[in-house]
Amino acid sequence: MGTGPTRREVLAGAGLLAGAGVLAACGVGSSGGGRGPGGQSTGPLAAVANIPVGGAVAATLDGQPILLTQAKAGTIVGLSAICTHQGCTVLPRGGQLLCPCHGSIYALDGSNVSGPAPAPLPPVAVHVVGGEVLGGAG
Repeated sequence: MGTGPTRREVLAGAGLLAGAGVLAACGVGSSGGGRGPGGQSTGPLAAVANIPVGGAVAATLDGQPILLTQAKAGTIVGLSAICTHQGCTVLPRGGQLLCPCHGSIYALDGSNVSGPAPAPLPPVAVHVVGGEVLGGAG
C-alpha cells in the first residue's frame, strides 16, 4: 500500500480549510493579517509558537491562501498555497505540503517532491516580530 493520504484525510483537510475560509470571510472589520494602505501589515498571520517545527499551518494574506512553514526551529518561510499544477489549494500534512486534487507533494521549502506540479510553490514575504508572523519583508 502507498504512504499517501487516505481519502478521509484529504476530505477532512479540505473541509477544515473551507471552514476556515468561511470564518475568515465573516470577520467584520478584520483584515485576516493582510495589508493596509501603503503595504503595511495590519495584523499577525500566526504566532510562531503555533507553527510546528517540521510542519506548517495555513493562513491568508491579502485574501490569498498561504502556508507558513517552520522546517527548523525559528526559521519561518511563507509560501503560496496555490498548487502550480492546476491551482488547487495545497494543505499542510505532517512534514510535507499536499495538493489534494492530483497528489503533488512539496517539501516545507516549497520545492517539488513528487506529483504533476511543474514548479515549486512561490515564496511569500513574511517576517517575525515579537513572536508573531506578519506579511511583508519587514
